Amino acid sequence: MAILELLYYPDEKLHQVSAPVTEFNDELRQLVSDMFETMYADEGIGLAAPQINVFKKIVVIDVVNEKKPEDQLVLINPEFTFKEGSTGIDEGCLSVPGLRGKVERSEKVTVKAQNLNGEFFELNADGLLAICLQHEIDHLNGKLFIDYLSPLKRNMYRSKAKALAKERERQKKHQD
Repeated sequence: MAILELLYYPDEKLHQVSAPVTEFNDELRQLVSDMFETMYADEGIGLAAPQINVFKKIVVIDVVNEKKPEDQLVLINPEFTFKEGSTGIDEGCLSVPGLRGKVERSEKVTVKAQNLNGEFFELNADGLLAICLQHEIDHLNGKLFIDYLSPLKRNMYRSKAKALAKERERQKKHQD
């Protein structure tokens, strides 16, 4: 297992649309395992493949975040088949560290996806899981939570994100 490098906003690659997964093999299983390790290392509850510079429709989620296999969700090629209601929540993102924003999301969702063996399944969700599913599947479609914010807030976040990126670069140089 390995901790993978994250892409950070304002990297334009985060707005790239992902391609469907067509091969279900050991390479995919290893990638998913590495995605969970990366997510846990950054104390996240969800991670989409585009956040690690892999533009495939893969999402991992663990809203309990106790690192138990029975709590881990893997969704390959997920699609919403149902959305209902509306709720607003303050969201954050591993690719947008240090910044949060209120986003309107559907309260209940149903997702059709494939598992690691390519078998289709359906998942009904509400609460935090429904919000997390919408947030992570947005990544597969090149959308970030900040894309839902007002232009003024988005510009403010872009400035803050650029400053944070410069700080990360400076810290990285000092580590080398």
